[in-house]
Parts: sequence; structure tokens; C-alpha cells
Amino acid sequence: MNYVAGGTPENVALAQQVNSRLRADSSYVAARAFLFRALGFGAFACLAGIGIGAAAYGWATLNQFDTAAEKIAAAMQTALSDVTLKTKGEVTLTDNTLKLEGLPKMGGGGTPTPTKAQLGSDAAPASKAAVNTTFTVFKQVPYLDGQIVTGWNFKDNADQPYQQYCYFSRRSNESKGQVEIKIDLAMDTKTLPQPQQSDVNLEILARNCVWHEKG
Repeated sequence: MNYVAGGTPENVALAQQVNSRLRADSSYVAARAFLFRALGFGAFACLAGIGIGAAAYGWATLNQFDTAAEKIAAAMQTALSDVTLKTKGEVTLTDNTLKLEGLPKMGGGGTPTPTKAQLGSDAAPASKAAVNTTFTVFKQVPYLDGQIVTGWNFKDNADQPYQQYCYFSRRSNESKGQVEIKIDLAMDTKTLPQPQQSDVNLEILARNCVWHEKG
């Protein structure tokens, strides 16, 4: 585009150069502004995507209602549906029916009754001191790969236990031999305090304790 102005040819040429330079500078400024706007929009879109992703992850985590204990219970139910568990002279679980084996002879009402030899009524120390006889009745409930055991401690000729306790027990084969793991759950019908930094929920396991019905 040519501009006609009065004056010498040199002044006309100078005016045209200045005009061209101004147009070039204007185009540069406009291009730079567009670049900054594009970068800003891209950063905004990136941060928005990260925020939405984090919110979705948090929502999914908060809505995970299945606790570890519930998953263990479901796994136990599946494992025990078609399996048979046997222990030496203690508990046999066959076709989902609980049977007791290797116990003393049954008395009236199907209750195990220890024999005189088992009670050792005539046993006495060399000092001839008086002997107080107590005995414990165990109730065992299969749980996962172990069992929950409830013990009733009775004094001689007493109908009510003077103490009850409950614990979870399982055995595992280690390189040095068989190891028994024992976790105390409750005492006298009351669940023990939950240990800190423990994955075992005592309250859930203690629901399988078998307490003596007093009276």
C-alpha cells in the first residue's frame, strides 16, 4: 500500500518504511498475545482434567463399603461350602454337618461325661495335702483355617463356670516345624480391647464364641 505525501522522495520512502515497521510490530504483538491465551487455556484444561480424575478416584474410594472382615467371611463361606475339615479326635465337618468324635462316653441328654479314671478322683500328692479339682469344657467353632475356642472353667460339683475365655487358634507349617498361632478374643462374655495396628477385628471374631447360659 502506497502513501502519497508532499515533500521529497526520501521523505515519502521513510514514511512508507515506518508504516511497514508499525504493521509488523502490531502483528507480532497480536501473535504473542494469542500464544499466551492458548497456553493459559491449555493449562486450565489440564488442571481441570486432573481435578476431575482425583475427585472420581476419591468418590470410588469412599464408596467401597466392603470391609476386610466381610471379604474374609465371604471367602470362608465359599471355602467351606464343599470342603471337609477334620481334626484328631476333636471336630469333623462333613457335608456342612458338625460332628464330635473321640469324646468321652455320652451321659443323659447326649452330654459328654468324663469317666472316673479321666477325672483322677483318687489322685493325690506325696504330701497328702488336700486337692481341689477343677475342669474345663471346651466349645470349638471352625473359622477359616483355624477354630475359635471357648473354655468354661468349673469348680468341682459346680453348675456354673467361675471363669470363661475365648480365643482364635490356628496351626501353620513353618521351616522349623508346626507353629500354633493364638489370638485372645474375649473374657467372661466381654470382648477384649481392640489392639492398635492390628488387621484382626476382635469384635467380629468374638461373635463365634460360645458362652455358658447362666441359670
